[in-house]
Amino acid sequence: MRERGVYILLISVHGLIRGEAPELGRDPDTGGQVLYVLELARALARNEAVAQVDLLTRLVEDPAVSEDYARPEEALGPHARIIRLPFGPRRYIRKERLWDHLDHLVDRYLVFARDLPRLPDLMHSHYGDAGLVAVRLSTLLDIPFLHTAHSLGRCKRERLLMAGGREAALERTFHFERRIGAEEEVLRHASGVIASTRQETAEQYGLYDRFDPRRAVVIPPGTDLARFSPPVSRRPDPAMAHLVDRFLARPRKPLVLCIGRPVPSKNLLGLVEAFGADPALREAANLLVVAGRHEDIRGMDEEGRRTWEDLLLAFDRHDLFGQVAFPKAHQPGDVPAFYRLAALRRGVYVNPSSQEGFGLTLLEAAATGLPVVTTDSGGPRDIIANCRHGLVVPPHDPAALAAGIREALADPARWSAWARNGPRRVRDAYTWEAHVDRYLKLALRLLRRLRKRARRARAGARPDGLATPFLHARAVLVCDIDDTLTGDPAALAELMAWVAARRGDLAFGVASGRKVESALRILRAWGVPVPDVIIGGVGSEIRYGATAAPDEAWAAHIRQDWRRDDLAQALRDVPGLRLQARRKQGPCKLSYVVRPGRLPPLGDVAEGLHRAGLRANLILSRSRHLDVLPARASKGHAVRYLAFKWGIPLDRFIVAGDSGNDRDMLVGDMLGIVVGNHGPELDDLRGRARVYFARQPSAAGVLEGLRHYDQRLLGLRPGRGPADPGP
Repeated sequence: MRERGVYILLISVHGLIRGEAPELGRDPDTGGQVLYVLELARALARNEAVAQVDLLTRLVEDPAVSEDYARPEEALGPHARIIRLPFGPRRYIRKERLWDHLDHLVDRYLVFARDLPRLPDLMHSHYGDAGLVAVRLSTLLDIPFLHTAHSLGRCKRERLLMAGGREAALERTFHFERRIGAEEEVLRHASGVIASTRQETAEQYGLYDRFDPRRAVVIPPGTDLARFSPPVSRRPDPAMAHLVDRFLARPRKPLVLCIGRPVPSKNLLGLVEAFGADPALREAANLLVVAGRHEDIRGMDEEGRRTWEDLLLAFDRHDLFGQVAFPKAHQPGDVPAFYRLAALRRGVYVNPSSQEGFGLTLLEAAATGLPVVTTDSGGPRDIIANCRHGLVVPPHDPAALAAGIREALADPARWSAWARNGPRRVRDAYTWEAHVDRYLKLALRLLRRLRKRARRARAGARPDGLATPFLHARAVLVCDIDDTLTGDPAALAELMAWVAARRGDLAFGVASGRKVESALRILRAWGVPVPDVIIGGVGSEIRYGATAAPDEAWAAHIRQDWRRDDLAQALRDVPGLRLQARRKQGPCKLSYVVRPGRLPPLGDVAEGLHRAGLRANLILSRSRHLDVLPARASKGHAVRYLAFKWGIPLDRFIVAGDSGNDRDMLVGDMLGIVVGNHGPELDDLRGRARVYFARQPSAAGVLEGLRHYDQRLLGLRPGRGPADPGP
């Protein structure tokens, strides 16, 4: 790491990411986004204004994939590296199945970050899943983040519905409601959105209610000109020519090239149908389809298998064998050679996509001196306008696509002009150096604007003597109060004896919806010693020890963007809400009684607040109480803040609760205990490996949960006497 400069954390969660020979096209999750983040990381790290770039992704231990993806760290250059952290199943799984495990990645990064010489100054998330991780980390660490979607759920769902998909079936496969909700949350919290084209901001991000176009900046990706360049010899690479020509009866004809993942949005089938249905085009050219690896399509994922089955049937239906090449496998280094072979044979590159956020392959073709024909599907229109190296045709029109290809091949003089334009204009407008210059201007401007606020939020974050137990604790027990600790005096006394027997190894805390003063009163009434830490007001305050000294850093952290009076006014006319007594309110907390059956869906309430320009965290408990908190406040956020601040791993936190306001401290890397008298809103947590559902209620349920978890794994020494529930 350079001593000076900005430290950037890139987050890209899904797919298979490695620095050497990335397996682009291996599956639907390992495509252009992987290449983008790798090249962005390297390009940023080359700039003297950047101290370090970390690329955070998932560690995968799976015999079906390379051992490379199980390496915790991989260098990308002198000041860039890939950081892989394990979360979710060890095996490789598709991105739609990762959403349940993202909280674990947040927690693993908090542990990792404690050993860093400094925290990142800025994060940049890629796709909705990484965006959700960035929202959580930004909230906990007060680090701003930029976001790039790469693709958006609303656009994909709309496209698949137009193609004849059934909404219920699509939801089962892609979980669009969850994804779109997460994307709305990401767009609401991101400090900036980096888009590749103007069309992307207007027609794709513009579909989202929480997208603010004032925070969007268009910065086109770069192209690696060291890899993609025009042919230097008139003779094609022999190995590449053999790979392609063995399929073709007349290999010297112009070559129509298409490179894309085998997914419906790439519309490879549409290109084959257009080519096969046009006798003049078939006579004039050969077709080369490079669509990932398919040594045995039976072993591909369902989407890839179905795409290739459709392609093979189309080859057969149009009797294209001898006119179409479709290599089963290729290496990453072969991709530039595909473009050069097509350029040497005076062919064209075709992008038939029904929807394209940008179109990196069009830049690669341009840099190689290969003219293009592309559908007007989004980003490509900007590339063609800038590079002047081909034609744009309407999407979803096979006849127009075929006619466009014939037209591009028909005029040798124009073909040569396009071939000259591409490399020159890519050097002018689409280098990674130009991208990084604009990127860093945005980043540094953002950081300057946030510097004062960040300093205020972090002020006072150093530990003091009031929280000395946290300096030496090996584990922390945090319990809700009402109906979790209270309810059974004998069991509570036994639990407190268990805690007392482990003083020194164990810190004890409570997390309550009550204000701190009220929490202390109820604890005294039940004979509970003053905890080491009190999380009060559903996470809106943190205080330490007998003097209840406030954690000022937490208070400053959550106060940002909190407009209590405006929120109270906005919620005044919401049906089914009645303010609780004044003593239950707080500076950073509004509490309401809910009238069953009258309150609108919570999502609608949140959306109304967003339209009013207000930010808040809405927490419903037992369908009877609603707490309105700062966006950064909750019990779970407070627990994670304590873990980071005091350097105690989250898997050494045992948390116990009974209702909805305990939910976000029960998920993630903490060891959760749900007591037997819990509310129904926690039932969907059953089956999670780190959430134990006790049969016993209240403190007896907490003791039961402590028996379930092996205390030796928590670093606790066994207690003595009958109060010890044992491992």
